Amino acid sequence: MHTFGLIFLAALLLTTVARLWLANRHATHVLMHRNAVPAQFADVITLDAHQHAADYTATKTRFAMIDLLAGVIVTLVFTFGGGLQVLHNLSAAWFEPGIVRGLALIGGFAAVSMLIDIPFSLYRTFVIEERYGFNKVTVKLFWIDFIKGLALGAALGLPLIATVLWLMERMGEWWWFYAWLTWMAFNILMLAVYPTWIAPLFNKFSPLTDAAMKERVERLLDRCGFKVKGLMVMDGSRRSSHGNAYFTGFGKTKRIVFFDTLLERLEPQEVEAVLAHELGHFKLKHVIKRIIGIFAISLGFLWLLGWVLDKPWFYEGIGVTTPSTAMALLLFSIVVPVFTFLFQPLSAMISRKHEFEADAFAAQYTPASDLIAALVKLYKDNASTLTPDPLHSAVYDSHPPATTRIARLQQAAGAR
Repeated sequence: MHTFGLIFLAALLLTTVARLWLANRHATHVLMHRNAVPAQFADVITLDAHQHAADYTATKTRFAMIDLLAGVIVTLVFTFGGGLQVLHNLSAAWFEPGIVRGLALIGGFAAVSMLIDIPFSLYRTFVIEERYGFNKVTVKLFWIDFIKGLALGAALGLPLIATVLWLMERMGEWWWFYAWLTWMAFNILMLAVYPTWIAPLFNKFSPLTDAAMKERVERLLDRCGFKVKGLMVMDGSRRSSHGNAYFTGFGKTKRIVFFDTLLERLEPQEVEAVLAHELGHFKLKHVIKRIIGIFAISLGFLWLLGWVLDKPWFYEGIGVTTPSTAMALLLFSIVVPVFTFLFQPLSAMISRKHEFEADAFAAQYTPASDLIAALVKLYKDNASTLTPDPLHSAVYDSHPPATTRIARLQQAAGAR
């Protein structure tokens, strides 16, 4: 076996063992603490609700372990098992060399991966989410969403991939820079058109009609110096009983979206506090920083792909005997996630820092006690565990643990 193949196999093995160990540690820790509500929440979270959240978390985590193992097996079959070479041979038998053959290769890989994932999605939706009372999706709606997602992915993804393949073949050694510019333009376009063209394909959006709530939100926006195109309510209850609120869009298409489930469960002042938190992300430039970070990282990865593109060991090391631009793109998408796992804790740490900052921003414009009350309801309604494993949380969690987050807000409330 080639040296690169051994390095890739060792990295895959080590990251898989680490991820399984962290997941098992998390599930075990949560279940160990299921019989007692943390003192900080004892007055607002019942033992039944706490145990429900613990069981839900453990079930999801253990199923994720099975999903992870399945993904590793699929990766090994595609690489060392010769699966990618088989897909290449099939595409070569049907199409002449060029962009169409490359699209057939990448499309074949995507189709096989999608078919393998369907049973896991079905189990996650109709067994786990159903068992714990969250699923509202019917079998019909599941397949409608699936077909819409497939069509949308093809309509947007195939032209983008075709453009990148053309750049790889025609633009010389600097192709990766032009591909990066294309990638940036595509993402900015998606940010702009998502609220008005894409999101309505899957959910119904209607203007916020509650006059009192609308006035409250508009006063908050004025205090924060923030302008949006619309205040919308999304029929999130059509698919799940989970609640949320978010900002979407870019430039003049910015809008605020409330899940109908959120408006039903939270008091007006609590909704305002949640919105103030989301406003904090925008006003503190978290979204812009995240976009800049993603663009910078993608530039580095595309440069790296440009470097390995003509290296025989990159292909031969993991079971491919027929190099091509499409194969390089496909191999790179499989290999990179194995080596970037080490950066996961850093990404999670930055995200948690942003969450604390957004909480502090919200506490400046709304009472911290309102955000605390809202978060407690969301933890309860979404069955979010109050006792995550500290190490697992440090590696993965984009949001701070509930106890730490509430404690910070209580300090802010006491300081006002």
